[in-house]
Amino acid sequence: MLPRFGRNFIVRQFATFLIFAVAQTSVSAHAGVAEGLVPHRAVYDIELDDASESSHIESMFGRMVYEFNGSPCEGYHVDFRFVSRLDTGVAVRVTDQQTKTFEDIEDNTFRFATKTFVNEKLDKEVIGDAKTEDRSTLVNLRVPEREDVSLGPSEFPTAQMITLIGKAKAGETFFQSYLFDGSDDGKEVMLTSNIVGSARMDDSRDEAEAIGSLISEPVWPVSVAYFDEEEQGDGVPIYRISFKLHENGVTRDLVMDYGEFSLKGTLTSLELFDTPNCE
Repeated sequence: MLPRFGRNFIVRQFATFLIFAVAQTSVSAHAGVAEGLVPHRAVYDIELDDASESSHIESMFGRMVYEFNGSPCEGYHVDFRFVSRLDTGVAVRVTDQQTKTFEDIEDNTFRFATKTFVNEKLDKEVIGDAKTEDRSTLVNLRVPEREDVSLGPSEFPTAQMITLIGKAKAGETFFQSYLFDGSDDGKEVMLTSNIVGSARMDDSRDEAEAIGSLISEPVWPVSVAYFDEEEQGDGVPIYRISFKLHENGVTRDLVMDYGEFSLKGTLTSLELFDTPNCE
């Protein structure tokens, strides 16, 4: 699941990307889905899809690299990097966000570290770990300063991806969920509203070469809206992402909507890795 981006529109996941049901779903119930997630490295070219006059954005483009590794028995590693160039006509801002996470689904633990550089200078760094237990999410932050935070129940990104695929396979078209992914300051759980369409074939020409043999596999069209937890989904989402999802966890044809502007992500390179054997 790709990392999501924070309120300054360049800060992590999506992300990841993607996502679901308050942490009440047992891992064993989705063991088959977890084993079906394929380790891979995906590269996306990012471009400005639309921008309102009030956004003051004349152009924006970049590249996003997402590498997913691991297995249910050893845990899951994500390395994510997004470099973008934004031009307002008055100033140019180059942002380089680098995120590393590790998630152990059986232990319900999550480690995260994000560095964000603006015009080659370190602008922000967040490092911490989290654990879900007793219908709460306990966060231990180490950088920028040590702090323990207790949040509401949530799932971590890979667990939510597993839940999403499980619900898509079961034909569920709408559900809400809570996500903690360490974004922004690592101090909040996000409420997500998820819409999943029926599986369908898709031969998008823009991504056909990159997707390779997966072009013959069906995808689910997915849309996820992120809300402040206290709003309970009644307000305007902070951020919305839509994408096509393969059963093995690969995502493509991304549209990231921030309200005043939106970005489009096109898969340009995909490398599938061998899946570790838990036995």
